[in-house]
Amino acid sequence: MATSMVCLVALCLVSPLLLAGAVVGNPGYGGLFPQFYDHSCPKAKEIVHSMVAQAVARETRMAASLVRLHFHDCFVKGCDASVLLDNSTNIVSEKGSNPNKNSIRGFEVVDEIKVALETACPGTVSCADILTLAARDSTILVSNTTSNSA
Repeated sequence: MATSMVCLVALCLVSPLLLAGAVVGNPGYGGLFPQFYDHSCPKAKEIVHSMVAQAVARETRMAASLVRLHFHDCFVKGCDASVLLDNSTNIVSEKGSNPNKNSIRGFEVVDEIKVALETACPGTVSCADILTLAARDSTILVSNTTSNSA
């Protein structure tokens, strides 16, 4: 049961990325594709995976929190990392809105990943991609843990 639920969550996370790449078309013209950072930031996936694994090792619940954070980001108008924005004098951000206040978490993990990626590849990896990769890696870690314990 737990393994099938993990697979369902993984499918929900990955499907939009695969479909978007097919719809947008040629990867050379802004389409989504898994190898996007292979040349501009070759260690991006490795950095994200390592840091998510460390965060989950510190607190197992963080895997679910990162997936939930990604869901909240993508739920309304697409995956744009708007959930990471802080309140300003003019607006209450998604992060600070009543439904999300003290509800979603994992921001500090995303911030740590962003710092590491900015050190490795300044100005290259988007926060939206960090959220997606972190959610994917969280799902993989949970899936592997569930598979190994069965």
